[in-house]
Amino acid sequence: MVTQYVRIPQERIGVLIGHNGSVKEELERRSASKISVDSEEGEVCIEGTEGGDPVKTLRVADMITAIGRGFSPEKAVALIDDASLLFEIVPLDHLTPKTLKRVKGRIIGQKGKTRRTIENLTGVKMSVYGKTVGLIGSSRQIRAADDAIEMLIKGAPHNTVYSALERQRRVEVEKW
Repeated sequence: MVTQYVRIPQERIGVLIGHNGSVKEELERRSASKISVDSEEGEVCIEGTEGGDPVKTLRVADMITAIGRGFSPEKAVALIDDASLLFEIVPLDHLTPKTLKRVKGRIIGQKGKTRRTIENLTGVKMSVYGKTVGLIGSSRQIRAADDAIEMLIKGAPHNTVYSALERQRRVEVEKW
């Protein structure tokens, strides 16, 4: 049996557990695992059950981490449902507090426009939380979103980033 430990921020524990434990129960059912949450420390223990799928037990750890990084359970559950999806965290902790605030604002955009545009042009699901940007998607989608985020961090104008993503998408479509 597989056992994994994941730590999530305390303010995200309620999201993981859900109303009357509904989210946690649904995750346990879908992953055939037992999930224990230490509300004081934010530590989550995931144990595979007898006869359960060990791969799903491993994937639920990514899903719980995604919830901890700001994703809704509805978006994060895709990691269990679709084995081709990956979860990646882009760290922003190397930035000074002032720069971090500016960069997060650039990544999110006015009224969320930049985040939505990156999601639409790459196909990723994206969450900006704390000192990280979380991405859920295929490796190709994540690579494209990573490039866009890196451009924004380095100060590229938004239109330049959008144009690069559109160009990349056209090339991908032509390949198929």
